[in-house]
Amino acid sequence: MRHTILHAPVSPSAPNHMVLPVIIYHDIKEDPSELFKRNGWHQIWVNGVFDYHHFHPNCHEVLGVKAGQAELLIGGENGRTVTVHKGDVLLLPAGYGHKRLAMSEDFRIVGAYPTEDAVETATSYDDLTAVNRTINRVKLPGSDPVTGSNGPMFKEWHNIYYCNAEY
Repeated sequence: MRHTILHAPVSPSAPNHMVLPVIIYHDIKEDPSELFKRNGWHQIWVNGVFDYHHFHPNCHEVLGVKAGQAELLIGGENGRTVTVHKGDVLLLPAGYGHKRLAMSEDFRIVGAYPTEDAVETATSYDDLTAVNRTINRVKLPGSDPVTGSNGPMFKEWHNIYYCNAEY
């Protein structure tokens, strides 16, 4: 399975994750809703991506492009612009900013989370240390949203990081 990783430094609108990269899976043929459901991801929704910077400090998020294409800014103002198409899946670590810059008329994305806990959405932060304290408490998912019990998430996340640090 082909995938790429993306790192972004802290931005004014998004703290991003101190260690974990964004994973972008390519050429996924299966419907993202079914894929995420089968692999134990929850709170599945279908919509678009907000056109303003936002992040989730208390959970990881997966986004699967169901139709069309879009240009997204990943990582806040200091991040990277990526073009995503049907078949791309983005696994965003807790704290990673994302924003839609442009989209095709038919753009649809499927989102999901590794737990059924309430998802916080933030558009800014005042104290980097405090927001990182929240981000670092987020546990690693038990399953890769695309491949289940193996795959890129285990290579890129589980092999490099486990933090339950208190500041």
